[in-house]
Amino acid sequence: MKRDRTVLVVDDEKTIADGLRLTFESEGYAVRTVGSVREALAGGAQPEPHVAVVDLMLPDGDGLSLTRELKRRDPALEVIVITAYGSVRKAMEATKSAGAFYVLEKPFDPDEMLGLVKNALDHRRLSTENADLRRRLVEQISDSEILGSAPGIQRVMETVAAVAEADANVLIIGESGTGKELIANALHERSRRREGPWIKINCAALPRDLIESELFGHTKGAFTGATTDKTGLLEEADGGSLLLDEIAEMPVDLQAKLLRVLEERVVRRLGGAKSAPVDFRLISSTNRSPEAALKDGRLRQDLFFRINTVSIQVPSLRERREDIPVLVKAFLERYTTKHDRPVEGIEPGAYRRLLAYAWPGNVRELQHAIERAVLVTRGPQLVLDDFPEPLQRASAEPGAPVTVAPSEVPAGSLEEIERASILKALEATKWNKQAAAALLGLRRPTLYSKMRKHGIPQRRP
Repeated sequence: MKRDRTVLVVDDEKTIADGLRLTFESEGYAVRTVGSVREALAGGAQPEPHVAVVDLMLPDGDGLSLTRELKRRDPALEVIVITAYGSVRKAMEATKSAGAFYVLEKPFDPDEMLGLVKNALDHRRLSTENADLRRRLVEQISDSEILGSAPGIQRVMETVAAVAEADANVLIIGESGTGKELIANALHERSRRREGPWIKINCAALPRDLIESELFGHTKGAFTGATTDKTGLLEEADGGSLLLDEIAEMPVDLQAKLLRVLEERVVRRLGGAKSAPVDFRLISSTNRSPEAALKDGRLRQDLFFRINTVSIQVPSLRERREDIPVLVKAFLERYTTKHDRPVEGIEPGAYRRLLAYAWPGNVRELQHAIERAVLVTRGPQLVLDDFPEPLQRASAEPGAPVTVAPSEVPAGSLEEIERASILKALEATKWNKQAAAALLGLRRPTLYSKMRKHGIPQRRP
């Protein structure tokens, strides 16, 4: 509906402003006319414009400055600059420096103006749709993509591919932040149950007195506060998959009831007299060592054997350091797009710190650190001060890749020292060239050039 589209006309010549208002209103647009920069920016309770028609010369300023400010307030706004004969060259600057959509010389044909407004609205709509699509793609990738080529994560993905279509119960083991839920998502999305429900419950997040009702459901009057019947998550997962996150945190007495459901494939609601059949694929996860949980009595042995048909051990980030450059690049692209920030890269010193840091919070900590830095940076490159304080304070951890110092290479000519330094950096990063370049403070093309100069092969010998 054109009435949903507002055109702002900024021109101090009343005849032109009134003529444009009548032209736009005749086509069904909502129109607001003002005669100065101050009025245009005052706005108040007026609806935000979708297109602005701005005169280049205004009594209290110029159209270029106004265009910049309008675009700063709403980057999606399209601005058409109108100007008198003789000022076209100056007005053309608007399309370059101020971001105007078009420059139109007075006098102009009303049909030409209407065509420009229509094109500007179409351009705005397409830009908005593209931005929404990019955001959805970013969210979709962040929810489902498992990144990395380290042997540990490749073994994980090979296991996922091998067992995804089976109905075998899977136990995913890994530290917090390693991506256990991403692995679970991949198992469900590649399974024969992918069109069915995908139900998730965090056993550590629910109070003890609520988790049983959430899992099994209840009937009206089963306990104080049960005013209606409630379907439990075990029933909701029928025909699909169920993720029990942090299963070692489930109360032991409830583990016995869960075991019975897995064995008999029926579930009875709290306070209910009848059992209902259920058919779901169980995926469990834990950040505890199962052996320690069994020893401490936090996990029943019989349940452990039932849920552990296939176990997947997700490596910590410190065990797959060669994937850090890949993850950094992906997260940087993801969050510059999501938050529409013009970040071009990471300052070499900060990048070296990312490679050397221990990442106790694993991939999740790295992800949040990159997003924070993208949001707070004031320059085109992320610097160390943009990252969280623990990263700023940390030094290289034992066993982590560190900057190669001259004392660590053999004595000899500068050529020999340079070659040895490159080889040491490549070994420290398991021949990840992007990571090695960062350790050496080089751009990757420069590293490739030096490798060719010194006869260093592109792949590990």
